Amino acid sequence: MSQGIGEHSAVNATHHFKGAQFPASKEDLLLRARDNGAGQDTLEVLESFPNGGKFESLADVVSAFKQSDQVPQTGILERKA
Repeated sequence: MSQGIGEHSAVNATHHFKGAQFPASKEDLLLRARDNGAGQDTLEVLESFPNGGKFESLADVVSAFKQSDQVPQTGILERKA
């Protein structure tokens, strides 16, 4: 299992998207995650997602988390090649 954010796997972050309607934009996901009590590390990973894209399913969100490497609370973001 991938270690997308902090000590948590990308799959474990899915509970922050409970109630999300798909397709969803980055902004939709950020609002839902905030409403569901997501931590700063999760929100920073979401912020790193490209603007304007749509996520067709929760599986797409998990995939994006797995592709994003982040050093939490530093603002340093890197994308896996």
